[in-house]
Amino acid sequence: MKKFLWGILAGTKGGTNRARIVDELNNRPYNANQLAERLSLNYKTVKHHIDVLEENNIVTSTGKKYGALYFLSDTMEENYDTFLTVWEELGDNYNNK
Repeated sequence: MKKFLWGILAGTKGGTNRARIVDELNNRPYNANQLAERLSLNYKTVKHHIDVLEENNIVTSTGKKYGALYFLSDTMEENYDTFLTVWEELGDNYNNK
């Protein structure tokens, strides 16, 4: 799982925003508009990252369209400590540049 998370978070330009979304969803479910406001990101940007995370079984949703709520998947919840380790290492890499 650690290699997979490195790929989806560090291996792409939007990895930091995806990590921020995962971190927020660990606290409680949000819809895309709420996440956009909470993270000070464009709605379409959040939607794109949510789609990537959903395709990779990191988040799941209930409902459809605008009102859909997003949650961490069971797999992501089980591996949240691994996510935190990767995110911490990722932050160190960005801070040392």
